Amino acid sequence: MNIRTAIQSRTSYRGRYQPDPVPREDLRKIMEAGLCAPSGCNKQTVSLIAVDDPHLLERLKGAIDPPVARTAPAAIFVLTQKIFAYRDRCFQVQDYSAAIENMLLAIKDLGYESCWYEGHITDEDRIDLKLAEILGVPEDYQLVCFLPVGKAAQEPRPSPPKKPFGERAWFNGFGKGEPE
Repeated sequence: MNIRTAIQSRTSYRGRYQPDPVPREDLRKIMEAGLCAPSGCNKQTVSLIAVDDPHLLERLKGAIDPPVARTAPAAIFVLTQKIFAYRDRCFQVQDYSAAIENMLLAIKDLGYESCWYEGHITDEDRIDLKLAEILGVPEDYQLVCFLPVGKAAQEPRPSPPKKPFGERAWFNGFGKGEPE
């Protein structure tokens, strides 16, 4: 799949997954894609944990309430560290966002589906802390995202339509319009 096709066909998949395991080689490729993402001042604030052990995965998914991705045969958990780059600036959010997008595109490219679950686990109920404890994540890391990985058991819904290009992107100034 070329990169444009992956970008344009990727969607947030919230359906059931096929029970087939995801080969470790594929999980590694997905994580490598995430770790290749740009990082502010090259601080490399992102770390990843792939889980393919069915018992551990069930325990982790059991901590997520309300439940999501209950049938996913694998998952990748995204961790970040607050590392200051310069002038009291930290780029951890940009770093992990770029890593997650790279992984979502790699997931699509390899024929799998996923969904970026961040707010669901980092909300006031702090599911992220429960997941981090189960995974043995040190206190100086923050678990920020859960990416289920697997083959879709049903046809993915297309993404909602995007606003037209000319409403969100311009050349040579805000609202200047598209060249003819």
